[in-house]
Amino acid sequence: MTQSRHDDLDFRALVGEVRPLRRGTDRADAGRRHAGPSEAQLARRESAAGGDEGCDMLSDDFVDLVPPFDPLAFRRDGIQQGVMDRLRHGGYPVQASLHLLRRPLEECRRALPAFLREAWEHDLRSVLIIHGRGREIDSPPNVLRSYLAKWLPTFDEVQAFASAGQADGGLGATWVMLRKSERARAANRERQQKRRG
Repeated sequence: MTQSRHDDLDFRALVGEVRPLRRGTDRADAGRRHAGPSEAQLARRESAAGGDEGCDMLSDDFVDLVPPFDPLAFRRDGIQQGVMDRLRHGGYPVQASLHLLRRPLEECRRALPAFLREAWEHDLRSVLIIHGRGREIDSPPNVLRSYLAKWLPTFDEVQAFASAGQADGGLGATWVMLRKSERARAANRERQQKRRG
């Protein structure tokens, strides 16, 4: 019994005078309150309302990080190496470009499907995505670049992509070749038939 009384006296000596908290100040201050919903909440609301068409198929869960000095390259079966080389060296005209520099990953995830869908619907074949490249493997531009390497092959419209040449942005930009739409294929067949007579 004397031991616990002795401990109690030691505790009071260490803590000092203790006063109860006044009513209203008995909660921790969690910082300033946000006036409106956060960016993440707005994105979830937009997604729930159906504003994120195509975005759902793009996973932002896990990505294998591409080393910052490794070029990106992908081609579907049937795409010749010569087409890839020409794409890599900027042999096709830039018909549209998407600038993703310094944009949050979630915003890029929403912008990419809309951009590719619109480019394909307007019969564009070669587009350039400017994303940047960091020197560190886990830098934000390189993380985005790694996600693009994961996301682009999931689009049926994408036939091939390759890191751009130095004149077009180097490893901080990616050329994307889109497949022809049915309308463009029909027009191409019609032109070939006219030539044959």
